[in-house]
Amino acid sequence: MHCVVTAGPTYEPLDQVRRLTNFSTGRLGTELANYLVRRGHEVTLLLGEGATYAGPRHATRTEVFSTTADLEHRLRLTASHSAAAVFHAAAVSDFKFGRIWTGPERDELTERDPGKLSTRHGTLLAELVPTPKIIPQLRDWFSSATLVGWKFEVEGNREQALELGRAQMAQCHTDACVVNGPAYGSGFGLITLKRASSHLADQEQLFEALAGLLEKA
Repeated sequence: MHCVVTAGPTYEPLDQVRRLTNFSTGRLGTELANYLVRRGHEVTLLLGEGATYAGPRHATRTEVFSTTADLEHRLRLTASHSAAAVFHAAAVSDFKFGRIWTGPERDELTERDPGKLSTRHGTLLAELVPTPKIIPQLRDWFSSATLVGWKFEVEGNREQALELGRAQMAQCHTDACVVNGPAYGSGFGLITLKRASSHLADQEQLFEALAGLLEKA
């Protein structure tokens, strides 16, 4: 089967030398792609330019993305190649830069410096605005594919994190959701279409369960 795996961070530029990003290394998605290849699948890995994981990459094809808009564009193009499954593990930026104000009078900077914002502007106040969500659009692009989203939560407890994963599935029409992060605790939770969750102690168990979804598709 042809599978698409997204991994690593997107970023959003402030100017040509500064950016807003996150701490995602791209390791989990890259190693999931490697695992699926070992199971005999053809895998397209969409990997964030800022991914720091330097381990082996065995995906059939790897493309590097930059911003959230770039990842969206590449997913749209990939959708034309009839993927059987999409594992959306990338850490997509929730915000991008909007308006910028400068100096003590908070004058709006209406024209961005094309190269580098200078300290001659004095204090800068930057507005953060939400980026367009990618996961709700996946069902439109990959209408018949098995879609798996991720929910990484920092605040709350395990059950609250699982409920957010169930809400993501309902809102985005995905087939499964992987829940992890400090709120969930060690290991991973995997929620499937029946909204039941199973606890997976480590990455190997997670990958085996995700590959199993393909066999049931």
